[in-house]
Amino acid sequence: KVVKINQEFRNVVVSHKALIEAELEAQKQVIMSKLEKGQILEGTVKNITSYGVFVDLGGVDGLIHITDLSWGRVNHPEEIVALDQKIQVVILDFDDQKKRIALGLKQLTAHPWEALDQNLKVGDKVKGKVVVMADYGAFVEIAPGVEGLIHVSEMSWSQHLRSAQDFMKVGDEVEAVILTLDRDERKMSLGIKQLTPDPWENIETKYPVGTKTTAKVRNFTNFGIFVEIEEGIDGLIHISDLSWTKKVKHPGEFTSVGADIDVVVLEIDKENRRLSLGHKQLEENPWNEIEGQFAVDSVHEGTITEMNEKGAVVSLGENVEGFCPSRQLTKEDGSMPKVGDKLDFKVIEFSKATKRITLSHVRTYEEARRAEVAAEKAEKRAASDATKSTVKKINASVEKTTLGDIAGLAALKSAMEAAEAKDAKASKKATAKEETAEE
Repeated sequence: KVVKINQEFRNVVVSHKALIEAELEAQKQVIMSKLEKGQILEGTVKNITSYGVFVDLGGVDGLIHITDLSWGRVNHPEEIVALDQKIQVVILDFDDQKKRIALGLKQLTAHPWEALDQNLKVGDKVKGKVVVMADYGAFVEIAPGVEGLIHVSEMSWSQHLRSAQDFMKVGDEVEAVILTLDRDERKMSLGIKQLTPDPWENIETKYPVGTKTTAKVRNFTNFGIFVEIEEGIDGLIHISDLSWTKKVKHPGEFTSVGADIDVVVLEIDKENRRLSLGHKQLEENPWNEIEGQFAVDSVHEGTITEMNEKGAVVSLGENVEGFCPSRQLTKEDGSMPKVGDKLDFKVIEFSKATKRITLSHVRTYEEARRAEVAAEKAEKRAASDATKSTVKKINASVEKTTLGDIAGLAALKSAMEAAEAKDAKASKKATAKEETAEE
């Protein structure tokens, strides 16, 4: 067929291929005119790509998408077909001009769900192969084209968030229990933790209240520590149950994630699958002894371990802390102490119920001052009282002597007067006798 003439160069271009293409196009039009959806044809695998297979239908090419090769999962079309392989396909769809033809291979066989054992039910055990992994779970093929999802929450009785890759990988052969089965929606959920007993079924007998054991620290919150006693059995140690004496602001001050910690079971919440645990309860409550040691008005040496705008936390010895308000912290010279300083503190309040010891440094020297002033006043008062007593004694002595003298003089006067009267009387008698004698 002449395809080009060049007059200038007196050149003619001819092509045999053009004749062949024309014949092929005519042949293609004949084939295309006869295509119908659902029609089954035989073709030859012409090309294989990662997304599908091109099949020559005798002058017309069609594409089998990777999802239409098999009811099961296909990683690459080469797993199903090979180049130049003759296969039967079904026409799924084509465009108006019939330039693109969608073919299917799996549609030539019944859907595997339709062939699934009708006796299979929830609770039955099945075996399969892990075909796809995701963080949230694993898809297990229990028959070609029939898959079930094992959610990560159904892989272990533990409530800790974990990835499905921690339990299995693609290619693993696993046994599982059917949890849900919907044949209409062709969905199935599976579980593997159901193959082992639920650890919470006999929790009351396995870990009764008062049980002492060791747990592993899993994570912290502001209000406590989450621990795991064994796979699937978790518990919470409230921050207030960590120590009898030390005020723990955050669990990170007390332990670390991954560490072991001794605990005692305080309460069982079977419904929410959680144990209330304690650590301080492993020891006797020391506050009875502390109450006698740190009585109100007793003075102790303490070390300031922490300061804030409200006051200072004071260490009074091993695991015993007190709090000194800011107004009670001032030193005798007017300065404020700092963290690490050792000072004397007076106990001004002791609360066994709230486990709180309130301290004062100010009172240790103010009361000493008051005591000195009181002593001075008492001394002065005593001296004054002594002086007054002496004066009083002297006055009393003087008064007593004066009165004595007055009494003595009165007696002397009376005696003298009596003597004078007697003498006068005697004289009168003598005179009378003389007169009588003379007569």
